Amino acid sequence: MKWYVKMLALHKHKSSILKLIVMIIATFFALRVFINNSTEFPPDSSLLQKPTSIQSPSPVFLQPLHDFSPDASKFRINDEVSEKTGTCDLFAGDWIPNPAGPAYINETCNFIEEHQNCMRNGRPDSEYLYWRWKPKNCELPQFNALKFLEMMQNKTWAFIGDSISRNHVQSLICMLSKVEEAEMFYHDEEYRSKGWRFTSYNLTIYVIWSPFLAEAAIFEDFNGVASRDIELHLDRLDKKWTDLYKNLDYMIISSGKWFMKNAIYYENETILGCHHCQKNYTDLNLEFAYRKTLRFVLNFIATSDHKGLIFFRTSTPDHFEGGEWSSGGKCNRTVPFKEGEVEIKYMQKMLRQVELEEFRSAVARTSENGVRLKLLDFMQLSLLRPDGHPGPYRKLDPFANDKNAQVQYDCLHWCLPGPIDAWNDVIMEMVVDG
Repeated sequence: MKWYVKMLALHKHKSSILKLIVMIIATFFALRVFINNSTEFPPDSSLLQKPTSIQSPSPVFLQPLHDFSPDASKFRINDEVSEKTGTCDLFAGDWIPNPAGPAYINETCNFIEEHQNCMRNGRPDSEYLYWRWKPKNCELPQFNALKFLEMMQNKTWAFIGDSISRNHVQSLICMLSKVEEAEMFYHDEEYRSKGWRFTSYNLTIYVIWSPFLAEAAIFEDFNGVASRDIELHLDRLDKKWTDLYKNLDYMIISSGKWFMKNAIYYENETILGCHHCQKNYTDLNLEFAYRKTLRFVLNFIATSDHKGLIFFRTSTPDHFEGGEWSSGGKCNRTVPFKEGEVEIKYMQKMLRQVELEEFRSAVARTSENGVRLKLLDFMQLSLLRPDGHPGPYRKLDPFANDKNAQVQYDCLHWCLPGPIDAWNDVIMEMVVDG
């Protein structure tokens, strides 16, 4: 541009023909630069865009978090308020430094399961503990345990879903136990479903293990090793949660990840087909099963006479790099991503699209019965935190005997304390202060 200005100055007294020549030359070079640069956008990645530094993120060329079809407006359903420009959206924002650190540590909470107890298991870094979620256009107060307990006297909560729900309930119990120690009064044989009570407030909190939300026969151990394919009934809801449904004041329902597993699908006691099964059945993709199940679940809720508050939580991403859970995938990052540095995996994108479509359909029917159904959309909040997983520290001192040991990484669940604690900040805002 400077060169162009100088040329005009030198030749301002020249003939109009010479001016025209100069302008043509300058335009030619500008177009050449533009064309060259336009071909240098980085290629799509199967998972992550790897920036040269966290402070200098890659160009934002990824598909926006809410856009999964040509009609992007179909999926912008986090909150009616967030539709309006400049208003608060609790589910869109960024992670910013938090010098105050976490609300609790493992030594102050006795309810953290081994696989999420990263501090006890020897994770050497601690930077992942010093961030807080900052929504766009507003401030998010930190979770107030005393206020929550006082507001929830004589109430019953349930977290219904898979191991992420169990991960989440541990976070909430730890935060509340700063005021009063929880008493566990119930657990199933495998300790996957549990119940706690805060006696002084008569607050009861359950976690209900129901990874499909529908009835399923599961043949695998606690480490996920299966002896045979899952048998999933698409026309029968899981009674473990439906039997409690009417007695719950608040519930958070979620699913998703388990539909990726090998399964045989049943309806009316007849095999419809399967997903990646070994037998010669009709191949039905997991989108078919997930959509059919979610539609059944959300219709059950929407047409009920339940007067409590029901949250449907979207499924959350993992951050495996270089492989998956059982194929050597790892997660060694130690700082959050910025928006534009990470891409949603294809499978997660598909699950999310199903969730948002079916949620919107259900919400349209809830007003007829006065059912209160809200969305907890923690996708972006979670997607930006590759540093918050246990990684190799799902077990105690994994490298104690060999610093190069080949160990399994957990890049799906969350360290406690860790990013998942911010979920409770959002819920506090929506339930107590909202």
